[in-house]
Amino acid sequence: MTGQTMPLVFDGHNDVLLKLYRAGGKAAAPTFLTGRDGAIDVLRARAGGFGGGFFAVYIPSSVDMDFKMQEMAKAKYDLPLPDPIDWEDALPVAMSQIAILFDLQDRGALTVCRTAAQIRKTLEAGHIAAILHIEGAEAIDAELNTLEVLYQAGLRSIGPVWSRSTIFGYGVPFRYPSTPDIGDGLTDHGLRLIRRCNELGIMIDLSHLNEAGFWDVARHSAKPLVATHSNAHAICPHSRNLTDKQLAAIRESDGMVGLNFAVAFLRDDGRMLPDVPLTQMLRHLDHLIEQLGEDRVGLGSDYDGAVVPQDITTCAGLPKLRQAMAQHGYGEALIAKLCHENWLRVLEITWGE
Repeated sequence: MTGQTMPLVFDGHNDVLLKLYRAGGKAAAPTFLTGRDGAIDVLRARAGGFGGGFFAVYIPSSVDMDFKMQEMAKAKYDLPLPDPIDWEDALPVAMSQIAILFDLQDRGALTVCRTAAQIRKTLEAGHIAAILHIEGAEAIDAELNTLEVLYQAGLRSIGPVWSRSTIFGYGVPFRYPSTPDIGDGLTDHGLRLIRRCNELGIMIDLSHLNEAGFWDVARHSAKPLVATHSNAHAICPHSRNLTDKQLAAIRESDGMVGLNFAVAFLRDDGRMLPDVPLTQMLRHLDHLIEQLGEDRVGLGSDYDGAVVPQDITTCAGLPKLRQAMAQHGYGEALIAKLCHENWLRVLEITWGE
């Protein structure tokens, strides 16, 4: 597989907006075009065939990252979750990150897409296609007024929680070993959020929901079940990963899963250590394909938000992963599905195209 024939990667999750927000907000946006200290920018995207993906808006908590990394490098861990964040505190941060995304569009760095057809057109033109995604719905009020406004602004994907609880539901802590069956599911507000997102055509992301919340969405959503950046619990028994029973439900709904590059969710031992061979990623892909079928698996890197395998620390390294897929025996048609076609398929269904 040559660089010319490698299909573009449309990715299920990145946290570059958070990194730019922390680096100075819109003042840091030019570095996305000229080169930045991170995993994704225009230069690295061109080098690696990164076509775009879900650009997450995430409200950070005050967390001791050194402590978190030290704990997750151990054989067992159970990290306490941060306290919930009030809407009044979350909304300004979310607006700042969304403003960065549209500033990048104004600079010609990317295009914020609202339809799968627009994503296809943008990829074909050689530009970065971005979906406005919210990871953890702290910035959405109980009456869903903010949801309505953000939908008009381009919001097309949302995760009701990022692990810590919200008024909409409960997430999974970072715990290994553990099942995702931890705590309660969606609240009444959460059920209303799911219904309204279905009506608007906003995709629901299951990746940080606990198992009870997952089944609540499965019961109440009429759309395909999608986890943008999650892995196989059968290989890595981490609370953040999906069991085969959950994967069966995703298959039955005609949804999909994006493979998370975060090493703690890839390694059999659940440790946050970067010495993970690409063959371990292929093990997860094999299992996901076996459980979901070839049309329901993609990539969800978590670039700029996680420790990833040392061979693909930035999106410029993505050709190594595609080459590993080819050497593993994946044909060109399957690689194209994994890289972007499956995401476009499920988005067409979810967005009603």
